[in-house]
Amino acid sequence: MVQRIRNRRGFTLVEIMIVVAIIGLLAAIAIPNFVQARRQAQTNACINNLRQIDYSKEQLALANNLGTGAAVAGADITGYIKGGWANMTCPFGGVYTPQPVDTPPTCSAFNAVEHNAVLV
Repeated sequence: MVQRIRNRRGFTLVEIMIVVAIIGLLAAIAIPNFVQARRQAQTNACINNLRQIDYSKEQLALANNLGTGAAVAGADITGYIKGGWANMTCPFGGVYTPQPVDTPPTCSAFNAVEHNAVLV
C-alpha cells in the first residue's frame, strides 16, 4: 500500500473567519476611542488658541497702556502671537474674535459647555 503525504499549506476557512472576527472586534473597540481622542485634541487646541489670544491682548494692553474695555483687533495683536494672527485657525472651522481688553476672546465654533471645557 502506498501512502500519499499531503503538505497542507494555508489556512482553513474557519481559521480565517476567526481572525476576521477578532480584527472586527478590535476595530469596534478602537474606532470610538480614536474619535473621542481626536475631538478632545481639537478642543484642547481651540482652548490653547483662545488662551494665546488672551495673553497677547494682555501684553498689548501693557505695552500700549490700554485700559479696560479698549477695543482690540486681530491685526493689533499680530506681533504678540507666534506666527501672527493670520495663522490662528480653529480646528472646528470657527473664527476667533479677540474682544476688548479684559474680556475673554471667543470662537464662533467653540461652545465650552458642549465641549465640556473650562476657559481659565
